Amino acid sequence: MARHDLIDRIRQRLEELNRSERKVADVILADPAAATGMSIATLAQASSVSEPTVNRFCRSFDAKGYPDFKIKLAQSLARGTPYVSQAVEPDDSAADYTQKIFGATIAALDTARRQTDATRIERVVDFLTQAKQIHFFGLGASGAVAQDAQHKFFRFNLPVTAYVDVLMQRMVASTCHTGDVVVVISWTGRTRELVDIARLARESGAVVLGITAPDSPLARECSETLEVATPEDTDYYMPMTSRMIQLALIDVLATGVTLRRGEDFLGHLRKIKESLRPTRYPDNNG
Repeated sequence: MARHDLIDRIRQRLEELNRSERKVADVILADPAAATGMSIATLAQASSVSEPTVNRFCRSFDAKGYPDFKIKLAQSLARGTPYVSQAVEPDDSAADYTQKIFGATIAALDTARRQTDATRIERVVDFLTQAKQIHFFGLGASGAVAQDAQHKFFRFNLPVTAYVDVLMQRMVASTCHTGDVVVVISWTGRTRELVDIARLARESGAVVLGITAPDSPLARECSETLEVATPEDTDYYMPMTSRMIQLALIDVLATGVTLRRGEDFLGHLRKIKESLRPTRYPDNNG
């Protein structure tokens, strides 16, 4: 494998590791940059394992030992084009970066698919199905996902809004009631305004659902979360694969709500589709 795949490989193999090795992986993934500066004794202590366990972990990722592993980890962090994409190098041709962006997106979606917890999907669909009204909140790239969610969920015959302005989000959150559902979308889960707004909505009586990073400040304010940890660092790179994963999760939730509505609801969906026919030229390809 390419040298810069190490962090991705650790994430992909989490379920294969034994309990002790998983502890080492968790410490490294929590702050890879800090891990590159740790001695083997420090990493072992932080992971609550022995030094031989750390060495065994490193060798399982094709490193000769801990020093070699730290070099590979540092190389993994120093990849890509800053503020553009971790998958792309500055001298890539159009053919190169096209293939890399598509490849990175496919790989990220596959990783997210394997990490997604079907039990949590069921619980989130339960909340959405029972909602009196739904508000989707997001900022930046996640704001576009919130707007896509509104486009999907308006079909369910209940009030649905999407807000991408902090002041509007705060005002709406403050006027929520029991039975309202607020869905907060944030890849990092560290945006201060969204964390505050989630808390405000929950204090107002709303169920707050988060599509966000595991163990993030936002996740801790939510009633329920869909948590996916994938390699894209949106603090440093342009949001790409993260946005595609969020959109896919919205599609999953919309599908779940549709199926909960049952076959009797299909007539309503058909009316919406039929309303669009006059707006389109005939398809003469078939």
